[in-house]
Amino acid sequence: MMYILRPDLGDEQVDQAIAKYQNLLTEQGAEDIDIQHRGRRRLAYEIDRQREGIYIQMNYKAPGSHVAPVERAMRLSEEVIRYLTLTVEVPTEEATEATPEPVQVEA
Repeated sequence: MMYILRPDLGDEQVDQAIAKYQNLLTEQGAEDIDIQHRGRRRLAYEIDRQREGIYIQMNYKAPGSHVAPVERAMRLSEEVIRYLTLTVEVPTEEATEATPEPVQVEA
C-alpha cells in the first residue's frame, strides 16, 4: 500500500498518521508490517491544489478482505491525498504442485 499525505503536515502529524494506519492494519489482523517513509516528493500532477506530497509505503501480509476498512479510513481522512493498494497472490503449496512443468520440444 502506498499513500500520499498532504505536504503541509508537520513531522509529528505525519508520525501520528503512520501510527494510525499501522494500528488499523494490526487490528484487522495484518502481519509483518514494514513501513518505508519515502519523504516529500513532487507530484506528477496537481492533486487538491497540492504540488508535493509525503509518500509512505506499507508492506504487510493480510487477507484481501481486511484492506477495505483501511482504505475507507484513508478515503475519509483529510490528511491523505491519494492511496493505492496492490495485492499479490502468494502461491500455496497445492497450487505449485498442480502446476505442470514446462515441456521442452526438440526441433
